[in-house]
Amino acid sequence: MKRGVVLKRAWKIARAYWFSEEKWLAWRLLLGVIALNLSTVYITIQINLWHGDFYQAIQSYDYPGFIHSIGTFCILAFMLVVVHGYQVYFRMLLHIRWRQWLTKEYLQRWLRYQTYYRMQLLLGNEADNPDQRISEDVELFVALTLRLSLDLLQDIITVSSFVVILWQLSGVLYIQGGGTLIPVYGYLVWLAFLYAGAGTYWTLKLGRPLVGLDYNQQRYEADFRFYLARLRENAESIAFYRGERQEQQNALGRFREIVDNFLKIRTVRRQLMWLTSGYAQVAVIFAVLVAAPRYFSGQIHLGQMFQISDAYGRVQNGFSFVVDSFTRIAQWRAVINRLNNFLIFMEMVYLPPKAQEQLQTERHYRKEYAFTDLSVLQPDGRVLASRITAAIKPADRVLISGPSGCGKSTLLRTLAGIWPYAQGHVAVPKRGTIMFVPQKSYMPVDSLRAVLLYPAMTETVGTGEIKRMLEICRLAYLGDRLEVVMDWDKVLSLGEQQRVAFVRVLLHKPDWLFLDEATSALDDDNEQAMYEAVLAHLPGTAVVSIGHRRTLVGYHRHRLELNGQGGWRLSPL
Repeated sequence: MKRGVVLKRAWKIARAYWFSEEKWLAWRLLLGVIALNLSTVYITIQINLWHGDFYQAIQSYDYPGFIHSIGTFCILAFMLVVVHGYQVYFRMLLHIRWRQWLTKEYLQRWLRYQTYYRMQLLLGNEADNPDQRISEDVELFVALTLRLSLDLLQDIITVSSFVVILWQLSGVLYIQGGGTLIPVYGYLVWLAFLYAGAGTYWTLKLGRPLVGLDYNQQRYEADFRFYLARLRENAESIAFYRGERQEQQNALGRFREIVDNFLKIRTVRRQLMWLTSGYAQVAVIFAVLVAAPRYFSGQIHLGQMFQISDAYGRVQNGFSFVVDSFTRIAQWRAVINRLNNFLIFMEMVYLPPKAQEQLQTERHYRKEYAFTDLSVLQPDGRVLASRITAAIKPADRVLISGPSGCGKSTLLRTLAGIWPYAQGHVAVPKRGTIMFVPQKSYMPVDSLRAVLLYPAMTETVGTGEIKRMLEICRLAYLGDRLEVVMDWDKVLSLGEQQRVAFVRVLLHKPDWLFLDEATSALDDDNEQAMYEAVLAHLPGTAVVSIGHRRTLVGYHRHRLELNGQGGWRLSPL
């Protein structure tokens, strides 16, 4: 990928923060870090000049000058330590503020308008591991962007400052050529530039494959973690099937991808390590070698020799930014690619649907939940229900039935606005609340009180009211555990979880209630208790249920029957 494209993508990800509501604090912190960088360079320049005086005092047996140099060094060293401390402090503060803002921004985008659901539905495995993009890649992007950009800035300032010193100390080197002496001004600068240029060329040549390999390594690692997490979540089902051997083979197969890719990374990094280590070791003696002619010819003294060595090392290090940072640059480019793809995937789910899959939704002030000419399709275009027209009024009771796979749950997803493969018109009441209850309700890892009130209710619900609803839904034994934090999905049986869902319904008091096989895990007696509780405590609530049991008929007034071939029939019960 071209460098210009990478920088554009990086700026696309970064610019939002630098022009956000936090921009003034962000810029102040950044300018503070830059000012401290400049201070660091200034102090290192003074230390470089100190080298000349210090070693000259040693060479001249100047004891008072030696003592004075020691005192000067102590002051400079103290100043450098203080500046470095504040530099790290402000840099880390900028880091966490930027990461916090970017994480919040990505979370909002991912959760807004059911993007997380639509990405899974429309893109499948193509949009891999969004959780890792938000948790790890945002952190890596901020850390690497700050480190690379600030290191590059400091290298530029350092090179600009020390090149002047090195140029002055270089003097003039005369080279014999064609019977004449050719003067070379600032030869130490040119040698540093040529040495760094050769190192940069070979680093880029050997390390280019790292970008793609690092990208794949992060993806394979995330896939492996996701597989293990999914195994843990489905532990009971796997145990019933005795599927441990198959799961082990599948897990090791995914881990094999990690190992194979890591071995490729190892080969490239071994070559890079040989190059960078050799480059760094040669650089130590190279400065002395190139300065030696002037020292042994008596043009410079010992102090200037050490000054040249220090200045040359700093110039050469500045020129060697790519050599020293290539592994981080490769990782940074891979992170940018992943975050950019994540942004693209989130934007893709907002693209206009195909003409045959258009659904118009409006909110109106009429007291009915109506749909007109509503057709529900499969992603491949197969029609599940064609041109349904119906209106659900307050206190209505409608049972949606039909054979398995006929599109009952998909129709409910369409009414909820999370199924994009539909066309027609849906009119949603502006006044009143709507609640959809799936077959398996979500149980957050939180206190039981928070689980029962999920999603968080604006008004305060007293403990007495919660316990009363638990008793009505035959869960009175949970009344003393409201403040207990547990993974309730693992603690409660599926039947208990479905009764928890009815506690939520009674606490939220929706005006329109849609139940997707919400009593499938309950026996007839408990199912009757749940429906009678809803009818008794929420008499004005419209209830739309999906189910296969004949016992549900007695709790509804109308039936919407689908046949799975696009046909439907609405009839009274």
